[in-house]
Amino acid sequence: MTTLNVTAELERLIADIAGRTEAFRHIDPERLLVCVSATRGGGVHGTYAKIHPLRFEGGEHRKTIRRRRSTITVEMPAVTHRGREILYVIYFLVPRFFNLSLREKLSTVFHELYHISPEFNGDIRRFPGKNFAHGSSTRKFNAAMAAFADEYVAGLVDRCGIAFLDGDMAAIRSRYGAIVGRKLPAPKISIISK
Repeated sequence: MTTLNVTAELERLIADIAGRTEAFRHIDPERLLVCVSATRGGGVHGTYAKIHPLRFEGGEHRKTIRRRRSTITVEMPAVTHRGREILYVIYFLVPRFFNLSLREKLSTVFHELYHISPEFNGDIRRFPGKNFAHGSSTRKFNAAMAAFADEYVAGLVDRCGIAFLDGDMAAIRSRYGAIVGRKLPAPKISIISK
């Protein structure tokens, strides 16, 4: 049996999406770090993935925040991988992510990638209004991600590149001798001055 390197397969999938899907061509896969994080339960309720942008609004490293009577300056951490500065870290929560249907897994990947700013500057894509992360309707946001996933699958000549996502966690475990993935503690913002 072979070993499934989850992060390597997801990185390869993300690179393919960025290369073949117009709305995601601004993404440089070499400046994204894909990681896995464990969930307590294997059910499908809860968060499946999360993205950590490594810049503030507008791609800034530092930000001054006013809190009541004081002002603090905070800074995003510097993360490098293979000699390149990383702008985004995406965590896939296992086993929960793998217990989704194939369509939901792909929609989740598109969901996290769509959060990346069109400027690819380390900030997230910002929609107008109070819900700047998903826009006026999270339901419409998720429906758009499902449509991206469906279009992507329809354009595949073969399904070899997404075969590692077939089945739930138990089925995936039965196909591979071992499942490995990159782990990284969530990057923490530092307080520079108070």
